[in-house]
Amino acid sequence: MAPYSPPREGETASAASGGGRFRTMWAIACASLLSIQAFASTAAQQSRPSVLQDVGIDQKLGAQLDLNLRLRDESGALVPLSTYFDGKPVILAPVYLMCSSLCPMTLNSLVQALRVLTFTAGKDFTVVAFSFDPNETPKMAAAAKAHYIRDYERGEAANGFHFLTGDPDSIRALTETLGFHTKWDGTQWAHATAIMVATPQGKIEQYFYGLEYSARDLRLSLVQASEEKIGNIVDRVLLYCYRYDPATGKYGVVIIRTVRIFGVATALALFTFMFVMFRRDAHAGRI
Repeated sequence: MAPYSPPREGETASAASGGGRFRTMWAIACASLLSIQAFASTAAQQSRPSVLQDVGIDQKLGAQLDLNLRLRDESGALVPLSTYFDGKPVILAPVYLMCSSLCPMTLNSLVQALRVLTFTAGKDFTVVAFSFDPNETPKMAAAAKAHYIRDYERGEAANGFHFLTGDPDSIRALTETLGFHTKWDGTQWAHATAIMVATPQGKIEQYFYGLEYSARDLRLSLVQASEEKIGNIVDRVLLYCYRYDPATGKYGVVIIRTVRIFGVATALALFTFMFVMFRRDAHAGRI
């Protein structure tokens, strides 16, 4: 029962009693809502792990891919993974082709970022998208390849984009090496979104997460993975000033290195200025 409070001046006892009942009902309503919210939160926490507890990405930087692993290409031929590691860095994209949301967004974002680069798929690097759904077929892979080659709009793309499918054991071996964990929930695959960059020897160099990829970060990653066999002097300077951060999946500025670069540039500019001035003064003295 709510504690009694005497009526204020000008307030009747019945009004005060009504106000007390209102406050009591309001308190009960608030408590009920909080109880429902707590129950819903607890239920959500209890139900979430059942599907998502096995989904995610464990970074395995430096892990060696099994290049003898055999998957099926778009024609249905069984080929070793080494077919696509022919001296160029490789971008790996784990997807499933019947996905209606995340996977198309991942591939669209990747293609958009690659279109910005002066590097060309097939010439400077290779893209290998593979389905982690063992029920998908080479015919589906061929249709996906045709679609994204058309979007990429470069002549060498047919040799630079590859869409692979495989049996459960081959897919499991590849995804475990990448640390890419998925879960079938009965109607669709629950999965995270990421792409990985590997060296020409098949070692994992970087992970890029989410649905948007930075063209600058991809360029630096490809230059680094190729051991600077592609790119130019500007890329080498940027790699000196930027470092890949595994925690964010992005390249960030290394302050001390950037300061050194600016220090050297300032010293060179000052030396050049002094040299020009001394020569001018010497020339004026001779005149």
